[in-house]
Amino acid sequence: RQFFDFLTYIFNRKHDDLRISLTERRNLRCVYCMPEEGVPLLVPLSPATEILMTPEIVMLSSVFVNQGVTKIRLAGGEPTIRPDMLPLMQQLGDLRGLRELCINTNGIALHRKLEAMAEHGLTGINLSLDKLDPWQFQIMTRRKGFDAVMRSINRIYELNKHGAGIRLKMNCVVMRGINDKEILPFVEMTREHDIEVRFIEYMPFDGNKWNQGNMFTYGEMLSVICEKHPMLHKLVDPKNNTSKKWNIPGYLGQIGFITSMTHNFCGSCNRLRITNEGNLKVCLFGNAEVSLRDNLRESNAGQPIDESAYETLKASSLERDNQALAESMASTESKLLETIGRAIKRKIEKHAGLSELEHIPN
Repeated sequence: RQFFDFLTYIFNRKHDDLRISLTERRNLRCVYCMPEEGVPLLVPLSPATEILMTPEIVMLSSVFVNQGVTKIRLAGGEPTIRPDMLPLMQQLGDLRGLRELCINTNGIALHRKLEAMAEHGLTGINLSLDKLDPWQFQIMTRRKGFDAVMRSINRIYELNKHGAGIRLKMNCVVMRGINDKEILPFVEMTREHDIEVRFIEYMPFDGNKWNQGNMFTYGEMLSVICEKHPMLHKLVDPKNNTSKKWNIPGYLGQIGFITSMTHNFCGSCNRLRITNEGNLKVCLFGNAEVSLRDNLRESNAGQPIDESAYETLKASSLERDNQALAESMASTESKLLETIGRAIKRKIEKHAGLSELEHIPN
């Protein structure tokens, strides 16, 4: 399958992995992620008209997939609280050329929608879980919900027994003095289940009162595990992988480490991100964004493209005598590709250092 130049980085790196934020809303208040009072008191939530509509997400995704993207990951906020997530996944799952459709989630509401997601083509789940004790979970997330998360995890196991083929990666942000004592219990989850438990170095951003003293490094995590499991061995990491993979002999699953702070993976990054407002980010650890939404809406006189407008545009573009609209839509796609290409070519070799990262919004 041809891969087009628009998604090729200056160092000849091909971007075939697209992360799309569906919402900025969340249903937890994790201590490392946001203040207890929530985001709106720091930064007001975006007006509904500025958020990408489902047809707009599908249209943008189609552009990227046609240019060589093979994996789309739906993120947030918490994507499962977006009301139209299931019909969106159904449309994305129908895109020809898309091989992987994944989600990031905290698992609270996942169990209620999991079967439908699997039917729509879900291939992978990154589930965030930092505590294995219900009371400690509530302290860390400032919300109840541990039982719901475990229900979601167990439902994934059940579906996979029946051939669903959903890859589960469990993400745990490790913080000194808070949950570093739970590393080994998390590792034990890989004994009986073919999952990847990934330990993530605590990352700074503006608003989480980041303290370098809370950071528990990759080397320290590895030492904790090796002391208990001296036979732990390194696996070969797939190209463009964000985590460093390890395995304990006899265990079905794997252990991964995401080391953004001490050993960044910038050199192999093949990811692009679209915010819920339709802005393209070429680096998670950067402030630079360019609007794709505004280019896209030019075909609808600058207005949001909802389901009705989308159907009208599709029908009109098929009319033989509507050459003007066909040319307008072609022009819109051309502008999108130019905008994407320029942004990618400005991508820097690696992200900023710790002092700069402290002031980047989450």
